[in-house]
Amino acid sequence: MQGSSTLIAAKVAADMRAEGIDVIDLSVGEPDFDTPEFIKQYAWEALEKGLTKYTPSAGMREFQESITSFYARRFGASFSPTEVAAACGGKQALFNAACSLLDPGDDVMIPKPYWVTFPAIATFCNAKCVFIETEATNFILTADQVAAAITPQTKLLIINSPNNPTGRVIPPDEMQRIVGICAEHGVYVLTDECYLFFAYPPAEAFTSASLPPELRQYVCVAGSFSKTYAMTGWRIGYTIANETWAQAMVKLQTHSATHPTSFVQYACAKAMQDADATISAVNSMTSEYERRKNWLIPALNGVNGLKCAMPEGAFYAFVDVREMLGDRFATSADIADLLLREANIVVTDGAGFGADGYIRFSYATSMENLERAVDKMKAIFSVTA
Repeated sequence: MQGSSTLIAAKVAADMRAEGIDVIDLSVGEPDFDTPEFIKQYAWEALEKGLTKYTPSAGMREFQESITSFYARRFGASFSPTEVAAACGGKQALFNAACSLLDPGDDVMIPKPYWVTFPAIATFCNAKCVFIETEATNFILTADQVAAAITPQTKLLIINSPNNPTGRVIPPDEMQRIVGICAEHGVYVLTDECYLFFAYPPAEAFTSASLPPELRQYVCVAGSFSKTYAMTGWRIGYTIANETWAQAMVKLQTHSATHPTSFVQYACAKAMQDADATISAVNSMTSEYERRKNWLIPALNGVNGLKCAMPEGAFYAFVDVREMLGDRFATSADIADLLLREANIVVTDGAGFGADGYIRFSYATSMENLERAVDKMKAIFSVTA
């Protein structure tokens, strides 16, 4: 198993900063906002109350109930608190779900491009990756593509919408069709919804937790506070799945992390209950991301050799650099390396996402950094007319 290419790129940026280099880091998938103050105050409140002890491995009951209530209010979803399990971040939620379901030799469908950790999860479980190409549908997975990829050994589809790295969003109707196809074949769906609220109009924020019960029994939603609430360092996430699957994940967690930090669970529960403040904070951040996106994509398309479709969600630009490949650059990794060496710009090569010929730019950074990065790329690659 190889290390995460996104975290490796982030480490490169951190090392450069430690050496005093003025680096422009467009690699990391981390909000550049601080955690909202009211959430920090809730954590302090928990510490004042002495909530520093063990909790149930599934999480505090208040945490489970807050997730249930929030999804009911926001999405009309209906599920029990016992179907919610706390996890130490969205990544552990995904691992818990896969490790409690998969057997060695199972097939796991993974659409390309994919988040770098999805194949690693399958490898960890001794399962086989079955990749689904989506370029023909502009990187938006369809039910027909899923149906064509199912084998007798298929156990799981791992899906991510809004998508990292492409920023594409699967329409709700198509998502329901995808889950329906999987359910017909007895295939489960693990849906990574860490960018749930990062859908820019006309795209819609949609959760598979709101699907009809006969479909939802095949679904595990992996949720996270990291991106939505700018809480990456707090390490808190959760799963929503049928009770049998949820209990299996909790059993696994009793032998690993035990549970997420107690006072962090409390803070997140209170934040979910304080829906108005939560949605206001989220909307403030997403409005700024949308402003950056609307400036950045046309600017990137004005740089010779770069092509980028307008993303509908998340905070990434997935840039096609295949026009530049040839004598000067053999791979997109060569272009990423040039940007690092000549412009001190850190980006993530698309090969780590299963898409050589592309580069991922994160716009979870200041407008100043984005403008500086584009100016430097124009100087390196020259500008189209």
